[in-house]
Amino acid sequence: MNIKQALKKKNVLVNEIKQEFVKANTYNSVEVGNKRAYSSRTALQSYLDKTNELIALKTAIHIANAPVYDKIFRLSELKSVVKYLNALNCQEGKEQNRYGTVEPRILEVEMDIVERDTMVKAFEAEIDKLQDELDFHNATTELK
Repeated sequence: MNIKQALKKKNVLVNEIKQEFVKANTYNSVEVGNKRAYSSRTALQSYLDKTNELIALKTAIHIANAPVYDKIFRLSELKSVVKYLNALNCQEGKEQNRYGTVEPRILEVEMDIVERDTMVKAFEAEIDKLQDELDFHNATTELK
């Protein structure tokens, strides 16, 4: 199984684990005389088994990803940089009167919106390149 397939399986396992715990929690305590749709013991055991399977899978994924951790971390941090840059206040010029002010404020920026957008585009290009490299790694690297 390659990393791409393992990541899909990981997501499936996470959902299955949640479902098993919901079964255990929902049907553990029922009113006397009501039928249990699921056994809480069986659901909890399945929850624990799937959790162990998830731990093993995550471990295998992490071992396989060791050679590209720098790219994974850089990708994550660059996405944060883009998010924060997009939130950077680049408002300049005359500001509309605000409550309690008589004179409008005139704002100036050190970094204008064009410079900010140019930076964002450069980081997004690097993000795309890193994502392509990681997609290739995930599709061609087999778990051990």
